[in-house]
Amino acid sequence: MTESNNAYSLAELMICAAAEAFAEDGEVLATGIGVLQRLAASLAMLSSNPALMMTDSEAYLVAEPVPLGARNGYQPKFDSWMGFSRIFDNVWSGRRHALVGPVQVDRFGQANISCIGDHAKPKSQMLGVRGFPGNSISHANSFMVLGHNKRVFVEGEVDVVASVGYNPARLARGWSLEEIDLRLIVTDLCVLDFQGPDRQVRIRSLHPGVSAEQVQAATGFPLHMPAQIPVTAAPSAGQLALIQRLDPHNLRALQLKDNPPGVRQAQ
Repeated sequence: MTESNNAYSLAELMICAAAEAFAEDGEVLATGIGVLQRLAASLAMLSSNPALMMTDSEAYLVAEPVPLGARNGYQPKFDSWMGFSRIFDNVWSGRRHALVGPVQVDRFGQANISCIGDHAKPKSQMLGVRGFPGNSISHANSFMVLGHNKRVFVEGEVDVVASVGYNPARLARGWSLEEIDLRLIVTDLCVLDFQGPDRQVRIRSLHPGVSAEQVQAATGFPLHMPAQIPVTAAPSAGQLALIQRLDPHNLRALQLKDNPPGVRQAQ
């Protein structure tokens, strides 16, 4: 890609950072659930990993990602049929990488999309666990969190454990921690991974203008902080052009309050 461009939004920074999760995957089915998540997977397919497979969100594999929003004459470039049975074959065989947006995440990487509060009498009801249990034990997963705070990154366990994490106390019989594959957590403050000691959540990079202390203060559990933490790479001009092509109606600008710039003043 070409050299970086300083005129980028935080949403665009997060899209490019999340696209890196797919860079080394090879030929797997990429699933981005959410506007920024889908753009990240699509960007990866058009740049760092052209071997990625992607659907039209209906029943076909496509040769290139389908742009978001009204198509205005755009015709998807179909490769082959991809019905539910083939989707499940990919899921169960591990040939899939999902980028999802959980409501809560804990120190084990266990995620919640079901409800907030007591499951018997919740404060807020969401989607239910959906396919999270089987997906999380079967293939790679990464997370995107649009608002990094202690309500999301909770102190104890998530209110409902909807997906498997690196928690030995909750492992199903016959499974090992080595079979779980949690890659990245991309937030509006930083990029996290599970490469700290004993799979502790680690700060992988800090977004421009954000400090490690600010990230820790917004997290309900201790984070591993390397001696040197890089700044999240700025989007290149080429990446920004691809994002514009993938999102011609600028739906990405609506995902974060006030569409903040990618470079913020240090706190």
